[in-house]
Amino acid sequence: MSNGNDNLYPDCLVINRTVEIGGLTKSELIQKLQQYSVLMNESAERLFADDKFSTSDTKYIVQTVELTVRDLGFPDGATMNEIFNRATDLGLALCPLELAPHLRLAYLDQPEGYLGHPLTQHQAPSGSITIASAMLTEDDDFPKGFYLRRIHGLLWLRGYRADHLQHLWNPDDHFIFCQSKEPIT
Repeated sequence: MSNGNDNLYPDCLVINRTVEIGGLTKSELIQKLQQYSVLMNESAERLFADDKFSTSDTKYIVQTVELTVRDLGFPDGATMNEIFNRATDLGLALCPLELAPHLRLAYLDQPEGYLGHPLTQHQAPSGSITIASAMLTEDDDFPKGFYLRRIHGLLWLRGYRADHLQHLWNPDDHFIFCQSKEPIT
């Protein structure tokens, strides 16, 4: 299958990160986010408040990869289902939902995403990084997951809503997937 882009994952430029997660309750995570002045929108707060969002008592290491929708072979964009299916075919995995707050705390030097870019509506904001994770519910009115963003110098952990079957993600939208998970010994 040729789509005009010879630099597809795994033969493309990606950002790899190693993140330690687990070992904190949801309330401890929220306190830590507040300690680092990380802001959350209402959707992120709803995700945290939901009983289906749980944290691990055990600490473990997650190896992540950040890449674009284009890197997965979608030069014209793709739906979330298409993105997640392609990533799975390429040996990547969805991230545990609790990765997002831990990654936000580990990635405090995220570049500014707002300056010089037009405001968007019903699209991933410029400079944002969406954490690829399983949805807690199929309810269209409930947030689907988290994304990271720096806006006017402020760090955010934001929740988002998007129809997983119809919303078209842009080719340059960034996602984070898991490459591996290892317990800390």
